[in-house]
Amino acid sequence: QDNFNPGQPRASKPAPTVFCYICGRQFGSRSIDIHIPQCLKKWHAENAKLPKAQRRAAPTKPEDVVVGGVVDQEATNEANWKVSQGTMLECENCGRRFKEDRLSVHQRSCTSDNPAKRVASKSRERP
Repeated sequence: QDNFNPGQPRASKPAPTVFCYICGRQFGSRSIDIHIPQCLKKWHAENAKLPKAQRRAAPTKPEDVVVGGVVDQEATNEANWKVSQGTMLECENCGRRFKEDRLSVHQRSCTSDNPAKRVASKSRERP
């Protein structure tokens, strides 16, 4: 009981996370610089597997949003997330959007004769 210190609990704030502009996943501010080159390499590999007519230009990193000389992390994350959503492909049968590597898996069960159920048309907000 020598280690018991009464008083307010000392909960620390969680470390800030950054959205990857390629895949949309969240990473710690130190991990994102390691993740992006690997994610871009995977994106190029998946894009190369697509038929030439479906291949697209690599996503470009949006500029950091600066307000009053300071990077606005929330606005920058929003811009990164929006770019990541633009990399998704739409299923021609049901209209749902998927990452490139998942579209072919989805289309095994979603056909023009038996399309998957459409998702509600509400605009999707960032998690």
